[in-house]
Amino acid sequence: MSAALSGAVDLSALKARAEATTSRASSAPAASPAGQQPASPSSGGFIIDVTEETFQSDVVERSLQVPVIVDLWAEWCGPCKQLSPMLERLAREGNGAWILAKIDVDANPRVAQLFGVQSIPTVVAIASGQPVEAFAGAQPEPQVRQWINALLDALRDRLPGIRAAESGADAAGEPEPEPEDQRFVEAESAFEQGEYARAEAAYQKILDAEPANEQAKAALAQVRFLARAEAADPSVVVRADMSPEDIDAQLSAADVELASQRVEQAFKRLLAVIRRTSGSDRDRAREHLVELFGLFPPEDPNVAKARRDLASALY
Repeated sequence: MSAALSGAVDLSALKARAEATTSRASSAPAASPAGQQPASPSSGGFIIDVTEETFQSDVVERSLQVPVIVDLWAEWCGPCKQLSPMLERLAREGNGAWILAKIDVDANPRVAQLFGVQSIPTVVAIASGQPVEAFAGAQPEPQVRQWINALLDALRDRLPGIRAAESGADAAGEPEPEPEDQRFVEAESAFEQGEYARAEAAYQKILDAEPANEQAKAALAQVRFLARAEAADPSVVVRADMSPEDIDAQLSAADVELASQRVEQAFKRLLAVIRRTSGSDRDRAREHLVELFGLFPPEDPNVAKARRDLASALY
């Protein structure tokens, strides 16, 4: 799920911008002397909100001691609402072995441009002042945990803060992480290899044994959606627009739009089908829309609005 980025991004542009901002604000009381070392993880926290102006100190300089994992997100991004809380939980578990830097791309577009971000969420790991690994999309927790552990293993000898944080956790009696559930490991392995049918079968097997397992339910929905979306022809959106009566095209077009993060458009398309159809066609569109709702947290604003619109369309 990751891609090497070492040396691919020049972070000096943000450093220059931060220095220019500091220079303009030089008449204001300084928060810290120029050239001061970045705050330690214990004083600065394991999870920080970063802007273009603080990127140099909060990300680049901190990455000289421990990896800084940058979470590029936006308020409107549904998958971000799944990934960001997971990253925050893992950062707290890490106890300072790595830092989570959260960056709102709408408020800080230069950062997104710098990394060449094409979709969000995008996660970039910075070490020794340079990006080294990255992935995009809301990945399942076992896969993200494995990615972080591999990153720490690769950087432990280069960044002294990793061992220091881990030693501190051991001294404080931090419990060892719970062993991974091998059923999920098997499913995630199939998912990572793009073997969606095998991944779907593995998650379904978990649900057959544990019908209330919410993690397996959510993962199964993601696998089924990705399998459909990747198999769809991107041109189906044009075909659907030209043939409103083609229900198969409408459902497939909604998948393509959602996979492209055009969430509102996908929901509106299916709602329009529900309003102008009846019988089995209407049922298919409704079931498809409800299935897409399941890919998001219940409190997602797009889902909440679409649910209200669905109730209005049905009744």
